[in-house]
Amino acid sequence: MAALTGLQIQKLLPGTNCKKCGLNTCLAFAMKLAAKKAELSECPDASDEAIHALGAAAAPPIRSVTIGAGAETATVGGETVLFRHERTFVNPTALGIAVDDTITAAELEQRVGELAAYRLERVGEEIRLDLICFAFKSGVAEQFLSALDKLASLWDRAIVVKADDPAVLRDAAKKLEGRKPLLASATLATIDELGDLAKETGAALAVAADDMDDLVAAVTQLEEKDFRDILLELRTDDLCEHIQNNIIIRRGALRSGIKTLGYPSFKSINTGNALDDAIEAGIEVVKYGGVVVLPEFDPASLSSLLAMRQNIYTDPQKPVQVEPNLYPIGEPNAESPVFVTTNFSLTYFIVSSEIENTGISAWLLVPECEGMSVLTAWAAGKFGGDRIGAFAKEIGLAERTENRTLVIPGYVAQISGETEEAMPGWQVVVGPQEAGDLESFVKNVVGA
Repeated sequence: MAALTGLQIQKLLPGTNCKKCGLNTCLAFAMKLAAKKAELSECPDASDEAIHALGAAAAPPIRSVTIGAGAETATVGGETVLFRHERTFVNPTALGIAVDDTITAAELEQRVGELAAYRLERVGEEIRLDLICFAFKSGVAEQFLSALDKLASLWDRAIVVKADDPAVLRDAAKKLEGRKPLLASATLATIDELGDLAKETGAALAVAADDMDDLVAAVTQLEEKDFRDILLELRTDDLCEHIQNNIIIRRGALRSGIKTLGYPSFKSINTGNALDDAIEAGIEVVKYGGVVVLPEFDPASLSSLLAMRQNIYTDPQKPVQVEPNLYPIGEPNAESPVFVTTNFSLTYFIVSSEIENTGISAWLLVPECEGMSVLTAWAAGKFGGDRIGAFAKEIGLAERTENRTLVIPGYVAQISGETEEAMPGWQVVVGPQEAGDLESFVKNVVGA
C-alpha cells in the first residue's frame, strides 16, 4: 500500500471535489496523500473502505508514540517531512530532566515541585517540561521502587524509567501500569523479555543499540510481536556521528520507506558540561529529536530550549497570530492613550508587555495583518493608514475612547499622514522603532 500513486489513491476517495479538505479537487488531495503531505483524516467523507485500504499508505512515515496517560501526555513522532518549510513539523521534541533514586525523599519532593512549577508564557502559549526521567542509580531495587512510588504521586506528567536491569524495569512497569511510562532501554539481548513486558503493561519502549544493524534487528523483533510503541536510541559519544545518525534514520524512513526506522528517537544527554548539554539538546530540537533528557534543571538553558522549540514547531505557512481587536492594557478609560501594532503574536505580546511595563493603562489597537510583523505587513500592503482607519471604524474605536491620539510604530512613520486622512479628527504620533524604548517614549511624549 505504501507505493500507491496519487491516481490510485484518487479512485478510493469520494470524488465529489467538495473542498472540505482545503483543496479544490480530490485529485489534488490524493497527490498530497501520496507525497505524505496530508493525512486521510482531513477528508471527512472518506469511506470505511478507503480508510481500511489507505490506512497504511496514508499513515505518517514516522509513527506517533504517546508517553503518559490522561490529559498530561507527551506525544512524539508523527512527522512527514525532512524540512520544516516543506509542510510543518508536528509533535514537538519532549524535553525532560533526569532524577535518580540516590536523593532523599525530601529532596525528591522539592525537586519534583520545582519541575512541576516551572512554566513560561510566550506569545500567548504556556510552555513547560514534558517529563521526568527517573534513573536506577542506587543499586538497591527496593529503594528505587519506593522512590518511584513517591515520584508518581507527585508528578502527573509523563515518566521515563531508566535502568539497565530488566528485573527493575519489570517491577517499575508493573508499578506504573496504566500511566504508560517509557522504559529505557531494551537491547538486542533483552528485547524479547522487555518487549513482552511493554506490550503486557501498555508501556512504550526505547530500543538501544551501538550500531544500525543491531537497532534494526531489535525493532524487527518487536514488530513481529505486533508492538510498535517504540523509540530509537542509537548510542554514540561523538556528536557529529549522532547528528548523522538522526539524519540517516529520518531520511531512511521518509525517503526510502524503511519502516523499521519509522519511529521517534530517545536521547539522554550528560556531557559533564552544562553549556554542552544545552547545545546538544538544541541540536536535538532542530534535528529530529523525539524525547530528550537533560541531566540537570537549569532554568536559563531550559527557557532558551523551550522558546526555540516553540519557534521550530509552528506552521511556517501560517504565522502565529492574535485575533484582531482593541485590547485593554491595564485598566484603561476613555482618556487613555491608544497604540497600534500588528496581529503577529510575538509583536503583540512584546508591545503589550512593554506598554504594561511603563505603568500606564492604554488601549492597543490590533488590526488584521495576516500574522505579519510591522515592516513585513507594511511592505505587503497589510498595514497602512487605510486599513488602520477601516478597522478603527469597524470596531467603533471613536465611541470607546474620547482620546483622539493614536501612536503608530516608528518603523512605519511614513503612514502617519495617510492614517490621519483615514481617521479624521485624530492626531497620529510616531512612536519608537523598538518596543523596548516605549517606557522613555511614554515618559517624555505621552505623559508630557
